[in-house]
Amino acid sequence: MSTQLLDLDIVSGPVVVVSYAVAAALLVYLLVRPGGWRWVRTIAITLLGGILGGTAVVLLLERGLNLFGGPIGPEARVWGVAAITAILIALVNLWRSRWWRKLIAALGVVAFALAATVGINAAFGINPTLGAFLHISTEKPIALVSPTKTPTEVSGPLYQTWKPPADMPAAGETGTQVIPGVISGFKARPAGIYLPPAARVKNAPPLPLVIMMMGQPGDPNPSFIGQVLDAYAAKHQGLAPIVVVADQLGNPNLDTLCLDSTKYGKVETYITRDVMNWAHANLNVIKDPAFTTVAGYSNGGECSIYFAAKYPTLFHNVIDVSGEEYQGTGDPKLALREVFGGNQVAYNEVKPLTLLTRNTYPNTTAVFTAGGNDPLFTEEAKKVEAAARAAGMKTTLVSVPGAGHGVDALLGGLEAGFKVLYPVLGLETK
Repeated sequence: MSTQLLDLDIVSGPVVVVSYAVAAALLVYLLVRPGGWRWVRTIAITLLGGILGGTAVVLLLERGLNLFGGPIGPEARVWGVAAITAILIALVNLWRSRWWRKLIAALGVVAFALAATVGINAAFGINPTLGAFLHISTEKPIALVSPTKTPTEVSGPLYQTWKPPADMPAAGETGTQVIPGVISGFKARPAGIYLPPAARVKNAPPLPLVIMMMGQPGDPNPSFIGQVLDAYAAKHQGLAPIVVVADQLGNPNLDTLCLDSTKYGKVETYITRDVMNWAHANLNVIKDPAFTTVAGYSNGGECSIYFAAKYPTLFHNVIDVSGEEYQGTGDPKLALREVFGGNQVAYNEVKPLTLLTRNTYPNTTAVFTAGGNDPLFTEEAKKVEAAARAAGMKTTLVSVPGAGHGVDALLGGLEAGFKVLYPVLGLETK
């Protein structure tokens, strides 16, 4: 599949407009049919049945079976109900109709399903291109310059001493790098890398490091955090952290729980040793943990607070964006059985709340965010933030106005997180 096709925008523009228009045109055709009041009555019953039945099916899949691992939001629910209703209308048209109406009805089933898929994907916004939707990265390998200065301690805030050169690029750069599982043996997908403008000049200063993890299903896509940090860099003389968006999944359809396990491999070792060692060896970053942040969204958000709680000597800063309360919240029974062999005590031992209640973190700054329209993850953020605060972390809890559990929550959460951390990381005045 060509790169041009994989880069096709599927959340806005022609693809979305055409898919909606085709579905709408087919629906109108299938609604209008000779038959008088008998057909009107049939359509009315079908519409009512579709709306009621579709609502029941969506709620069963979302809440009863927890098929999506959490709330999907009102827009996605509407698309689900609309698709089921439209498909029922198409199926009704298969009876007592000419062959061309049957053909159009069959095409309608495909068109309605496609339009709903596009609509639901656009509602979340996490997969903006066809490649992202198919979990095929089109990011190119990014060129790295071996660090010349990697101090373990910093004498003062960087913003006070940094003077950007005239030829500094206006924006940062994203790309990929393979980070091998030298110690862990974990087979991760290529990591996403973000280099801010200040990292793209000769004699670049060592910069803070962020280890970021995305959600599940998901990909190590650096474009979202890169977008947020480019905006910050534009206001701070090109200064922003260098980011490694690490792959904690290996496969977008697997939830590894960010742990070392027989089932999924040594993911925890991969992130905390392989990725960290690689970053320190290959990136011009400050090695001091005071300038190191672990961040994550959704599944990655839970990973971030877990690592911050377990490895306070590695990470003094954490941004937990719409994170789960603990590993495997989507299906804790499955996690208990497949990863812990039914040992509930062992499962409880790795949960962030357990770690937070047993330790203190006077050096950690933590930001927890959730969408204002995301009640489940808002409650989980509140619970984890309260435990982190009680454990001595300097915490901030942010509700992103109008956001659900999609790209609006991700971008808004990262923006809020770095608003707190920029002074902490020496990138602006406190």
